[in-house]
Amino acid sequence: MAASFRRVAILGTGLIGGSFALALRKYSPDTMVIGWDKGQVLRQALERGAIHEGAGDLSIAVAAADLIYVALPVGQTIELLPEIARLASLEALVTDASSTKRSVCAVAAQSFHETGAHFLGGHPMAGKEISGIAAADAELFRGSKYALIKNSSEEKSARNGGFLAFLEKLGATPVWLDAESHDRAAAMVSHLPQLLAIALAGVVREQTDETGLPVALAGRGLRDALRLAGSPYSVWRDIILTNSDNLEGALDRIIQALEHLRGNLRSRALEEQFTAAGELYKALRDLQ
Repeated sequence: MAASFRRVAILGTGLIGGSFALALRKYSPDTMVIGWDKGQVLRQALERGAIHEGAGDLSIAVAAADLIYVALPVGQTIELLPEIARLASLEALVTDASSTKRSVCAVAAQSFHETGAHFLGGHPMAGKEISGIAAADAELFRGSKYALIKNSSEEKSARNGGFLAFLEKLGATPVWLDAESHDRAAAMVSHLPQLLAIALAGVVREQTDETGLPVALAGRGLRDALRLAGSPYSVWRDIILTNSDNLEGALDRIIQALEHLRGNLRSRALEEQFTAAGELYKALRDLQ
């Protein structure tokens, strides 16, 4: 039977943590939601109605929490996991929302090895190009995949079952996989698109002259292609550092693809690439 969560601690009440908190308030109204973050962020979370209370002390935030949702930068998550494991109640489920999983899950395996609390690695494949509690949305996860990391025989435990049940309420689709497969896949479908948007923005910006061209001629196509470029480096720094090997491989493949495109600009050989790309786009569009 799925466990219910009476008290939830949200560590990091920005876009993801704030959205999860708002979802709890909407879909689990009897749950007490405690936020832990900087004072100014907690005040904004309280004003938005995302949390019932804010705590500046980590031990107070996680005390007696049935669920601890860690929505912090990857580096901070790794740094705090041992302390969270020490402070968490014996029956607590601790889950994170980090965009890379190998480093996080390795530290979690060591930190939670001899505790009653259980760690479940997670990564919601949802977000926006803008960060912060002001952009949080209770429906952010609806229609999105939610990666969960296989790590023990407790995959079907009551605690995990309660979390899965809540994800279903949010309209998210759980996807179970190991940490290595997650990071390899995320490099291609999430992290690489971010870097490509940054690279494209840099090229267009450098080529813009005193007349404003070519930006002055840009339409929605460029804006759509550069949407991810609005995401700040502070969000991506630790993601890149903890998945650099997979990203290097992904960038190698893109460089090969670009070289192929450049080598065939004066022929009709690109028709096959356009057709294949269009088919993938349609398949992704139909998933929505």
